[in-house]
Order: sequence, then structure tokens, then C-alpha cells
Amino acid sequence: MDGELAYSTWPSLPPAPVVLVPLGSTEQHGPHLPFSTDTIIASAVAERVATDLTIRGHSVVVAPALQYGASGEHQNFPGTVSIGTEALTTVIIELVRSLSTWAGRIVLVNGHGGNLAALTASVSLLRGEGHTVAWAPCAVARGDAHAGITETSILLHLDAKLVDLASVVPGTTTPMSALFSRLASEGVRAVSPTGILGDPTGATAATGAALMAEMCDGVQRRILGESIDPRGCLRDPARCTVPAPVATEDRT
Repeated sequence: MDGELAYSTWPSLPPAPVVLVPLGSTEQHGPHLPFSTDTIIASAVAERVATDLTIRGHSVVVAPALQYGASGEHQNFPGTVSIGTEALTTVIIELVRSLSTWAGRIVLVNGHGGNLAALTASVSLLRGEGHTVAWAPCAVARGDAHAGITETSILLHLDAKLVDLASVVPGTTTPMSALFSRLASEGVRAVSPTGILGDPTGATAATGAALMAEMCDGVQRRILGESIDPRGCLRDPARCTVPAPVATEDRT
């Protein structure tokens, strides 16, 4: 799409644009979704929000996604690649410092809840240095935690070929509040052998389209509202609170 930094040239960039940086992960998403699920969703949200804001007259550029995050809770599943909170914090800091030499404003569009500690620490430091940066979650009001109906529906909407429907099975549906302690100490596999936190069996592309619209509308409202909470997260004017940090996905 127009406005993707990776496919642009330096003379084609608008002066001092808003730069959206999708943050995802490379981690297991059950037997039916790809490792890049978080990155795919964050990138799609950033691209759609950029398109809508451009139509409204804003200069917006989407940077290449950061595909590795803090995914230690999924490390006991083969294929997961986690760089951890400390490394992710450093990467975000250096990324934003570089972007700030030409961007007018930077918004980190986050698709993985495990990245929240790094986002909070890095954005706090960066704002203290005077950089115009904040983050926004790819959030929905009633989403499940990980590889459940929320993410499965969105992937069916974005690209159904990425979903292995023959491998869709119910996951652990125990409330996250009851799982959190063991999940934090032992990882996702200790509470869900499939890696699923939720039940994806009822997922549909139509549900995914509605969820995607909700995510994009929320991120756009946050960007236009420009109000930032103590964690460096853009507030949604339509909601009273920002989602609290969780150890898995940032979908609720």
C-alpha cells in the first residue's frame, strides 16, 4: 500500500509524518494458527488505520513490523522465538531514537501482550528524552486471550489460508485470573497443552471482520485523541480505562 516505509523512497516521504510501527511476536498460536499471528494482526491494523487517517488528511507512514517480542511464556513450545523484555526495550528505544530524526510522531501498534513491560519502560525513557512517542494496543472489548476465537476469526478474515481448520480444537477456557500465577511461573504449556487460551471452534471470518473493525477504530481514536496514560499508552476516548497488562495477548 501507499505509505509503507519499506517500499518508499526518501524523496517520496511526507515531511514529519506520523509513523506507525507494528509490534508483534514469533510464538506458538496453537496447532491451527501461524507463529506470526500477532505480527500479522498488528500490521493489518496499522495499515488500515494509516489508510483511514490518510483519507482524513493526515500524513502517515507504516514502518516495517518488529516480528520478535517478549514471548518467554511460550518458549516451551517448539518454534517460539523470544528476545525477552530487556532486549526488546533496547530495540524499541534505538528504533524510536532513529525514527525521531525525521518523523513528527511515532505510535507503536502492539499486537502481543508480552511486549507491555518493554513498551512501558522504553516509552517512559523516550518521552523523558523529549521524543513524541506512545503506544496503542490492538484491543477488543471481549476478546479471549490466545489463539482462541478472537485471533482465529481475525485470521480467517485477513487470510483464511493461514488457518488450519482441521486442527482447530477447544483450548483452556479457565479465566485468566485463575491461570495467571501458574502461567507466569511455568509458562503457557503448563496450563494449556495445546497452547490455546480460549475456544476457537466457533470462529468465523464475519466475526473477524467485526473484531478487526473494532480494533482499527480503537487505535484510530487513540491516535486522534492524543491523551497518554502513565504507561505511555494512548487512551481510547470511548473507554474509561486502558487494558491492564497481561502475560499473554493484548486482546481484552
